[in-house]
Amino acid sequence: MEERTAESDPVTVFAAVAGRTHPGQRRAENQDNFLIGDLAGFDDGLVLRPQAELNASAATLSLGEHGAVLIVADGVGGAAAGRLASGLACTFILAELHEGWCCDSDQSPRRFVLRLREAVEKTNHRIHEHARRNPQFMGMGTTATVVGLLDGFLYIAQVGDSRAYLVRGDRATQITHDQSLVQQMVDIGAMTPEQAEESEQNNLILQALGVEPTVTVDLTVQGLRRGDLVVLCTDGLHKVVRADEIAAAYGRRREPELLCEDLVSLANVRGGPDNVTVVVARMDGAGLELPQPWDTVGHRRVADS
Repeated sequence: MEERTAESDPVTVFAAVAGRTHPGQRRAENQDNFLIGDLAGFDDGLVLRPQAELNASAATLSLGEHGAVLIVADGVGGAAAGRLASGLACTFILAELHEGWCCDSDQSPRRFVLRLREAVEKTNHRIHEHARRNPQFMGMGTTATVVGLLDGFLYIAQVGDSRAYLVRGDRATQITHDQSLVQQMVDIGAMTPEQAEESEQNNLILQALGVEPTVTVDLTVQGLRRGDLVVLCTDGLHKVVRADEIAAAYGRRREPELLCEDLVSLANVRGGPDNVTVVVARMDGAGLELPQPWDTVGHRRVADS
């Protein structure tokens, strides 16, 4: 039987993935977390998490009918509580997707989006209940930026201010919308983006998983092209490294693991004011179309698609 490759198989989509997290230069504890998961199933799917021995994790996923998920989470509520919340978020979201999506008889993209939102909402409830039953963790929470890759598209379920960018060609575009106080001020015209970057309130988020019984999930969609780079990061990176610098780094470093290392190092060189976490996925395969001049990249809510 002839071996099929990314070039010969018209439906193959590959994602070369990597993740790295670091406490930064000013924090004693790392409350960030990440997860990269193949949604093939509990037994068959590859899952990458931070490793104490080898902080950077990398692999290549061949995206099957169930797709894959990428998660970054930035915990809040004190060192122990924040670290626990971000870890629980990654674990619970993956488990909910395995139970809800992978076993669903409806494998349509629309259903996938609904299952993403459902997974984040149920995770919010589970973290909130854990804190309620354990008073020492009361008030704990975490941001969650969850990217689902399926059928040539990425779908994002977001809570908080961790970000997702898409790098296409030499340009990086933010495709999430920060759920933060300063972003809200920018949206209503009370503050410029430049003022927001310098504001002492730029660490105040409007919601986080686990803090309240319910949460509003921002759902967005973006078409993928061959050669695209998906970048997820916590604010420890995006507050000190600009979007154009992320694109420039990708121009120098095509290997996802080395790219993660370069971006984390750049954040630390600039003071490392917070924990910094980066997850990247370089998209390839004949199942993806090549970029076209008329393609658009940006923050587009699913309801607007």
